[in-house]
Amino acid sequence: MIVAGEASGDMRAAGVARALKQLDPALRLSGIGGEHMRRAGVECFCDITELAVIGIAEVVKNFSRIKKVFRQTLKRIDAQPLDAVVLVDYPGFNLRLAKEIKKRGIKVIYYVSPQVWAWREKRIWKIKNLVDRMIVLFPFEKDLYGKYGMAVDYTGHPLVDEINVGHDQTEVLKTLGLSVSKTTIGLMPGSRIKEVERHLPCMLEAAKILFSRNQERQFILLKAGSIPLELINPILRSADMDAAMTLPHVPAHEAKRLLGSFEETEQFPLKIYDGPTYDGINAMDACMVASGTATLECALLKKPMVIIYKTSWLTYSIAKAVIKIPYIGLVNVVAGRKIVDELIQEDATPVNIANKLEKAVYDHHLVDALAAVKDALGEPGASLRAAKAVLGSL
Repeated sequence: MIVAGEASGDMRAAGVARALKQLDPALRLSGIGGEHMRRAGVECFCDITELAVIGIAEVVKNFSRIKKVFRQTLKRIDAQPLDAVVLVDYPGFNLRLAKEIKKRGIKVIYYVSPQVWAWREKRIWKIKNLVDRMIVLFPFEKDLYGKYGMAVDYTGHPLVDEINVGHDQTEVLKTLGLSVSKTTIGLMPGSRIKEVERHLPCMLEAAKILFSRNQERQFILLKAGSIPLELINPILRSADMDAAMTLPHVPAHEAKRLLGSFEETEQFPLKIYDGPTYDGINAMDACMVASGTATLECALLKKPMVIIYKTSWLTYSIAKAVIKIPYIGLVNVVAGRKIVDELIQEDATPVNIANKLEKAVYDHHLVDALAAVKDALGEPGASLRAAKAVLGSL
């Protein structure tokens, strides 16, 4: 069984699932996942949309639903013989699940480590008792778990393999009806509904500021596949903006029905993009991006960026008290220093975002720093190495 709880975990798990099937076609894989895992051959009995919440306040609000999924998962485990359960990231749910799985004498493998290096390192003692083998993405994580005598494999980051651009910048811009000569700035508000609700309004205001300073700029709003189209419309309306909708995989009449009657204004060139993620990022010259795996995706494509993040005040207050590292953006964590500006909570104002992004656009050393991050993510073949670690532990 493979259990993922949100969009990036779904992608990481899918890579391992495909590699497992390649190594042993007779394997039967079931679990909790999304579109990527299903395509990789995992029989998903529950979709990640049931679990894709972030922050303490959101977890409390959705607790009954999450608890229902937890019980459903245990029933599945009890109903079928399992050789192992691979838990992918999502520690609030998965570490509790690991405790119940261990009681049943089933092997527990954890892929994509909880970020214990950012908070409560001593929690590794608890993890050691619950997890038979840890598979990590970053070399410093191997050293950390090894210090506690835990069985750990460093396999590198699968993004190195996953980043695949099918259409170059010029092709995508022409498809969107944008100029190939203007500076293209991306808005990447996140893959969760709450992230989009919190981040998109201030990103839109920052985009307005950037455009008012230089009208040779145009903007792409990258819509994650996990975000319903209907969510975008009211946020744009409340920002007093119209946008042209370009959906490569949705007929024009359907896009109009979902988003309303949008017409691009001459005053503000914004396009909403719902095509292949990496094609969309590659079409940008710089971007404002929500903290998370997306910062590494932008780094691998060498896109200057500013990182923002807003959450509930309860979650922020607790996180501020327990987080022990100076940065939250993965691109900075991997680099071991601040190479990209981070604007968190009340600092993520439209003016601050616009100012920091403008600085990033003209920082000629930033691209070189981002290239060094790519080197730190390991060699190609991470998912295959992770799959071999899973089978090896059996």
